[in-house]
Amino acid sequence: MTMPDSAFLLPAVTHAVIVAFAAMVHGTMGIGFPMIATPLLALVTDVRTAILLLVLPTVALNVANILKGGRWHHSIAVYWPLAAYGMVGSLIGTRLLIVFSPEPFLPLMAAMLVVYLNADRIGAGFAWVHRHPLIAFAAFGLAAGILAGTVNVMLPALIIFALEMNMSKTVMIQVFNFCFLFGKLTQGAVFVQAGLMTSGVLTASAPLAILALTVMLLGMRIRDRIPTEVYRRWLRRLLAVLAGMLMVQFLRI
Repeated sequence: MTMPDSAFLLPAVTHAVIVAFAAMVHGTMGIGFPMIATPLLALVTDVRTAILLLVLPTVALNVANILKGGRWHHSIAVYWPLAAYGMVGSLIGTRLLIVFSPEPFLPLMAAMLVVYLNADRIGAGFAWVHRHPLIAFAAFGLAAGILAGTVNVMLPALIIFALEMNMSKTVMIQVFNFCFLFGKLTQGAVFVQAGLMTSGVLTASAPLAILALTVMLLGMRIRDRIPTEVYRRWLRRLLAVLAGMLMVQFLRI
C-alpha cells in the first residue's frame, strides 16, 4: 500500500496551525501532542495520513521532553519495562493499522477512558496497579502501544498507570515521553518496511517537526509554574476531553 505524495503537501497552513497548537499544549503539560494533533489532522485528511505526518514531529518533541527536568535516567531505570512492552504493543498496533481501518478502535478507547474516570462510581478498581507493578507494566504497556499503533494515542493507558502509581510531575512527563519515543520509533520502522514513509511524508513532516519543537520550547516556560496537584487535575480533565473528541470523530465517519 502506498500513499500519494500530494496528500501530504496540502493544506500546509492548516497542518501548521494544528501542529503549533498541539505543540504548545505539549510544551505546557509535557504531553498531549499526538493526542491532540491526530484527531484534528484527521478532520482535514484521514487517520492514517495524520499518523504518518506526525511521526517525525513526535520523535523530536519526545527527545526534548525526556531531557527536560534532569535526572531522567533515574526515571527510566525504574519504568523502562513500560516502554519495552509499549514497543511490542506498537508493533502489533501498527500492523493492525496497515491491514485494517483504525476507526473501530476510537469508541473502544473512549469507553476505556469513561470507565477510568468513573471508576469510583461503577466499582472498577485500579488499586491492583500499585500492588502488582510487573503485571501493570505488561498490561498498560501493551495497551498503550496498541493504541499508539492504531490511533496514535498512547497517553490514556499511561495516564491511568501513572496516576495509580503516584508518580511526580517530572517523572510522569519523562516516562510518558520515553514510552512515546520508543513506540513512535517502532511505528516508524514498520511504516518504512511497508513502504508508507515516502518522500512526500518526509517533505511535509520535516518543517512541522521544526515548528513543533520551537513552539513547544515556548510552552515549557509555563510548565514549571504548574503545581503537581493542579497538573494531576488537568490530566483527568484532559482524559475527559479526549473521550469526547474520540466519540465525535467516530460519529463523523
